[in-house]
Amino acid sequence: MQTKHKSAINEANHQDDTTLFQEFLKGDMDAFSHFYDTYVNVLYHFGSKITSDKELLKDCIHDVFIKIYNKRQDLSDIQDIKSYLFSTLRNKILDEIRRKAYFTEKEIESYQVASSENVEKEYLLKEKEDYDNVKVAFFMTKLSHRQREAITLYFIEEKKYDEICTLMDINYQSLRNLIHRSLTKLRSQLS
Repeated sequence: MQTKHKSAINEANHQDDTTLFQEFLKGDMDAFSHFYDTYVNVLYHFGSKITSDKELLKDCIHDVFIKIYNKRQDLSDIQDIKSYLFSTLRNKILDEIRRKAYFTEKEIESYQVASSENVEKEYLLKEKEDYDNVKVAFFMTKLSHRQREAITLYFIEEKKYDEICTLMDINYQSLRNLIHRSLTKLRSQLS
């Protein structure tokens, strides 16, 4: 069931991307702006798997979008814009690395190129993790000051129960109860 749902979402996203790209090809600059906003972070994440030079990566992404903008009349036969973006960025980065290769001893073959599927999955996982962190931080504000303090000391600062008891001036069993109640409250709010 979940696979069907993911497949339906991917299909809808592909159709949205294709529609957006077709609108841009017809001259809609708002569509191009939205298209750029949709893909710039995904491309950055993808490119960071190829090069650790962040400035080179930013320049290459910029160049890819300039190329797309300038050659939009010639791009009407592209079926999968996402694949086109990934391969164009990969080629641009590798071209720039080759261009700079005479300054270094590192061979172009030593660079690991990530597949677009892995990068997209990693990007989505990172987005989910960031979302979950924001969600936990929000629900942490719903805890009492003592509960937040105990959770922070134990899970974030990784202090032992004995240290926390001393810092909070609380006995061992009370601290365990406090942490247990805090986690129970967080779990109930998160689910």
